[in-house]
Amino acid sequence: MSNQKLDNQAADNIRALAISMVEKANSGHPGGPMGGADFIHILYSEYLRFDPQNPEWMWRDRFFLDPGHLSAMLYAQLHLLGNYSKDDISNFRQWGSATPGHPEVDHKRGVENTSGPLGQGHAMGAGAALAGKFLQAKFGDWTDHTIYAFISDGGIQEEISQGIGRIAGYLGLNNLIMFFDSNDVQLSTSTSEVTAEDTVKKYEAWGWNVMEIDGHDHDAIRKALDSAKAETQRPTLIVGKTIMGKGCVDAYGKPYEGYVELHGKPIGGTGADYNKTLENLGAKVDDPFAVFPEVADFYKQILERKSKEAAAQKEVEQKWRADNAALAAKLDLFLSGDIPDIDFSAIEQKADQASRASSSTVLAYLADKVENLIVSSADLANSDKTDGFLKKSKQFAPHTFDANFLHAGVAEFSMAAMANGMALHGGVIPVIGTFFIFSDYQKPAYRLSALMELPVIYLWTHDAFRVGEDGPTHQPIEQEAQLRLLEKLKNHSGARSLLALRPADAAETTIAWEMALKNKKTPTGLIFSRQNIKDLPSAGSRYQDALSAKKGAYRVRSNDSAKVTLIANGSEVATLVEAADLLEKDGVAVNIVSVISEGLFRDQPETYQKEILGDLPKLGLTAGLPVTLEGLVGANGKVLGLEHFGYSAPAGVLDEKFGYTGPKVYEEVKAFIN
Repeated sequence: MSNQKLDNQAADNIRALAISMVEKANSGHPGGPMGGADFIHILYSEYLRFDPQNPEWMWRDRFFLDPGHLSAMLYAQLHLLGNYSKDDISNFRQWGSATPGHPEVDHKRGVENTSGPLGQGHAMGAGAALAGKFLQAKFGDWTDHTIYAFISDGGIQEEISQGIGRIAGYLGLNNLIMFFDSNDVQLSTSTSEVTAEDTVKKYEAWGWNVMEIDGHDHDAIRKALDSAKAETQRPTLIVGKTIMGKGCVDAYGKPYEGYVELHGKPIGGTGADYNKTLENLGAKVDDPFAVFPEVADFYKQILERKSKEAAAQKEVEQKWRADNAALAAKLDLFLSGDIPDIDFSAIEQKADQASRASSSTVLAYLADKVENLIVSSADLANSDKTDGFLKKSKQFAPHTFDANFLHAGVAEFSMAAMANGMALHGGVIPVIGTFFIFSDYQKPAYRLSALMELPVIYLWTHDAFRVGEDGPTHQPIEQEAQLRLLEKLKNHSGARSLLALRPADAAETTIAWEMALKNKKTPTGLIFSRQNIKDLPSAGSRYQDALSAKKGAYRVRSNDSAKVTLIANGSEVATLVEAADLLEKDGVAVNIVSVISEGLFRDQPETYQKEILGDLPKLGLTAGLPVTLEGLVGANGKVLGLEHFGYSAPAGVLDEKFGYTGPKVYEEVKAFIN
């Protein structure tokens, strides 16, 4: 039974804790947490299913926070659950604290996602909802759980919200319930100064179940959540009209609420009075981080109830496991993030084909072997060749979740952020495909993949200016260099934050896929060609040779009398081979190094790096910016690359004009040696 007095005290306690965090840090956003306190308390105390003893319990409900600047609200709520200590919240935004300014994923403490730039948090929620539906379709209704998201005016305005609204509505993700904290205020203005849209009609047009409520009315919140939980066909948006800085008063004790200035700075620096506001909320000025005694007792009862609910659900799972041993083993494999034992050497690749086609061959091979792959493409399946997988699997459709392929539509960013949510949820391996040039639209998401250390696989095709007639708007030049920067950037675990792989032929493509699927610690970028590539020569098994790509770089050709070492990745390696054949006719021997990933190569022992690179002069060839290979050729080396945008013309013409043919490179090497 609800207790209105206790519920009000709990919400006010969250408000007091939130403003105290911001005030002590002299940094942060107090007004939003004060407005959202009622909803988050009712959600966590009455609706959210979780296990207090194991915050990482797989079948918990999940809460995805979109506006990370409302972190003080989330930390205060999780403090009431015992997930954060008093020291944790009183050191908000400080060096070494567990409470950074924007929440960073920490499942052990109940933080489901790193809140990046606005819009991505609720997108991750949609991805998690799809992962949950996928697992429910595979293993039964006992797995059913709910994904809750919390969004603000800023997230609603960010363009990514259109992609998520459309996709979630189309699929009918009824396990996704989102609260829109609609307080009519954003950081620098009131919302009326930037928008006049009808948000309700917009979401209804996308197929959502939409309700408008007073976001401070606890019974209205309950009624809305009950309705959302009962909805079987549609995702739900609860538009909660709230007041920015709810509970603030001025020095005279008069209400001071709803002002823009309460959004983004400590309330002591506004027209509100910090001490008077603490008193108004029932908190002690001399102990602002205290949990009210009645609220502490209340939450002890809540935690006991949550533990019993989780225990009952675990009994259901144990019975299911006892009755379904084979399915249970499959579920455990899915949850481990591992893939089954697969013989990648058995994949038969056609000779001299585009690496996007070689990738398609691998995907087709994987379709019935890695059952928890969710492959998605942004309206390019027949061009990025993810259709190799699609042809052997089933696509998601409205209320159809026993599937493995998602047509995301033209929504590269939304698709990528959803993939982050799938990876955060667990149990599935997300793969997302688009053209390499459109990785620019995904940058905010793959940066968060790197920051959160999520094993999302980004598949990018049409990797260079050889897109040809499509012209400079579609020809990647600087994109690989951008990815290689993330290979240099360390994540918080001290590892390279992203693995970028640009394979040189079909064999390396197979190896790259194996590396991506077994990389559980970071995102992987797979970069494939549009045009055909000649397979690299081999004295034995090309596949066996290509296994050395797992070290990041290896010698494709080695000669004791070599005068120069040539370095490249992707399709340029075959061009080097063509040039080397011409050079050898002149009696000039060369070494050729294929570098699928410089980052991975730099993680090898120093002795191996010296063995591969050697002491000879080095010349690199890249279809992108020269900086991509400059670290490998060294100060005395040279990189042939592009330092300008491309042009619209057939790929072969561009190769000739830009100098990417065997004869042209042959001339460059001769000049370099001389």
